[in-house]
Amino acid sequence: MTQQLNSPVLYLICGVIVLFVALVCVFFAVRAYRAGKAIGVDESKLKQTVVASVTFAILPSVGILLGVIALSGSLGIPWPWLRLSVIGALHYETQVAEAAAEAVGLDGLSASQMTSEAFTTIALLMSVCIMWGMVFSIFTCKGYTARLTAGSKSKASDPGTGAQPSAKKKGAFAGFGDKAMTAMFIGLVSAYIGSYLGGWISGGGKGVFAFGGSWLPLAVAACGAAAMAVFTLIKEKTKAEWVDSFSIAGSMLIAMTCAIFLGKLV
Repeated sequence: MTQQLNSPVLYLICGVIVLFVALVCVFFAVRAYRAGKAIGVDESKLKQTVVASVTFAILPSVGILLGVIALSGSLGIPWPWLRLSVIGALHYETQVAEAAAEAVGLDGLSASQMTSEAFTTIALLMSVCIMWGMVFSIFTCKGYTARLTAGSKSKASDPGTGAQPSAKKKGAFAGFGDKAMTAMFIGLVSAYIGSYLGGWISGGGKGVFAFGGSWLPLAVAACGAAAMAVFTLIKEKTKAEWVDSFSIAGSMLIAMTCAIFLGKLV
């Protein structure tokens, strides 16, 4: 099955899609650069913007690469490469892939148990569940953007209490997306931590090592959380905004390193 998931046909299909998306990005980047020159933006500032964008894009991509590596063992290289190169998100892809694998009867994302039917179900679920953002944007993005613009204008005109009630309402709506995403992420983390705690407590026996290594996910999660806390502290103390782009990838690397060392204790 591993050979089929890494077949030249899959590489060709996924490669063509990734190449198309890359060409679209280059097309709009060139148009944006020319538009900037057309409206009189200094060319040196445009070049600085390009360099800064490339620099800040490299650091988050490290986390994406780790996700491709993590999923390639069970799903092959082409499919995770496609999902995380086009529209996928690291936390989403791994979560949905594992949930779909368990739903079809696999013991997690196990390469030895993977079948063509299981891969088809996993790939379909990963694609269908994330497509609705694009679909809904067709119908709701214009109205949502108008509310964001109204909210920003009300804040710019009167950052105090002078805004009209309707403008205040629109301004409050502008922050709903961030709050909803934060709440959803907290819910996901709580669900995972809860499942790890449940597996640890129900493992039976006495002592940490008596649970057959089920404590390992909790320990790795704690290492990742501690690493993220350190990155957040560095950002707040030094006002270094670039740390924000590196924090997720750095926390993942540190957590994975801890998993390797702690795994030897199991």
